[in-house]
Amino acid sequence: MIVHEYLAKTPQSRLLAERADRVLPDGVSTDTRLFEPYGIYVTHALGARKWDADANEYRDFFGGHGALMLGHCHPRVTQAVQAAAGRGIQFAANNPLELEWAEQIHRYIPTAERVRFTGSGTEATLLAMRVARAFTNRTKLVRVRTHYHGWHDFAVSGYDDFFDGSAAPGVLPEIARNTLLITPNDTEDLRRVMVTHRDDIAALILEPLGSHFGTIPTQDSYLKEAVALARENGILVILDEIVSGFRVGPAGMQGLLDLDPDLTCMAKVAAGGLPGGIVCGSERVMSVLSRNGPVGGRPRKKVFHQGTFTGNPVTAAAALATIEEVVSKGLCEHATVLGELARTRLNELFAKLGTRWRAYGRFSAFHIFPNAADEINDDVDRVQWQQFASRPVSVLRHLRMALNLEGVDIGTRGSGFVSGIHRGEDIDCLIEAFERALVRLRRDRIVE
Repeated sequence: MIVHEYLAKTPQSRLLAERADRVLPDGVSTDTRLFEPYGIYVTHALGARKWDADANEYRDFFGGHGALMLGHCHPRVTQAVQAAAGRGIQFAANNPLELEWAEQIHRYIPTAERVRFTGSGTEATLLAMRVARAFTNRTKLVRVRTHYHGWHDFAVSGYDDFFDGSAAPGVLPEIARNTLLITPNDTEDLRRVMVTHRDDIAALILEPLGSHFGTIPTQDSYLKEAVALARENGILVILDEIVSGFRVGPAGMQGLLDLDPDLTCMAKVAAGGLPGGIVCGSERVMSVLSRNGPVGGRPRKKVFHQGTFTGNPVTAAAALATIEEVVSKGLCEHATVLGELARTRLNELFAKLGTRWRAYGRFSAFHIFPNAADEINDDVDRVQWQQFASRPVSVLRHLRMALNLEGVDIGTRGSGFVSGIHRGEDIDCLIEAFERALVRLRRDRIVE
């Protein structure tokens, strides 16, 4: 049995998990690490590989949830972080590196006239929503069901549950009532909501590729139509490029599709793989963060925003090094090519094995749909969101466990990221591990 083999291979991780159960809720520090019977405990990593407490080696296709475009411990980033940390982690003062980081974002992101840093991607979307409400003096936000914008109160309902718009545990009902959920890729649903609530809507927020970098795909045509509809109705647009920023290209999806959001949120690669986030946008909208209005404006009450480690020199140093390496080496294009190769070869493998599985996605990601229906294999972009949301969780969990046994790690939801430092041999390893993992799943009758 896969579970028994997993337990036998990871005894030290098991001991650590038992200790964690005594001090951490569910034994984890974030829900994304929930895994049955327990997740591996990684002790160190380098490049595209990582090692657990039992000295097992894994090819890493999880990539820090997409944050590690340069893999682990890239020498340029490591040197930059060590140098910055050696000068001080937090000065309670402005520092030159945060200015250079802001200038770098301004240089590459087409709509970044003004930049403000936060402590994480969740903080970035929270601040962007507050800015939008302050600028428009409106209360409601429009969100797409399943799109992920962090774990704060304004983003959690309607992400992986509470799709009817009701309040998630701990969220005030009035907050949920001011969030208008719309159906992915349904332009008419968006039009109806905007027309009905036009005078109350502060902003529309979107993940440009769909939930979690395309797990539930968003069509480019829908994205363009959604931005156009928001413009027609005088509603601000927030583009959540937390994952896509500096992963699909130096200018993000807005550069590739010629979009002009009022506000953009970034983190992960844009923060050098360290804790940090970014809100950037037009000078006019971002002016609510200033004590004065637009140029020449009179003093006024501003949007409150602080943060002890916001723009800290260590994260800024990592971001500067990462962005320069990614852009100068053309690593977005490299990762995109390898991502397409991974999806193609996975689908060839599934066909060879006669299994009704499908690998899909765009750019540097691959997502796995086990036991896919015919319509999913015909045109994955046209599949209804409910079908993606109902993928067999148990199968995907066993898939990750089986891949761990074969020396590969991906996300529990069946997703993986290719980074800028992966090579063809890594894709070979991925395909070989998938083939052996599927043999295990069939042996244990987890899949047909």
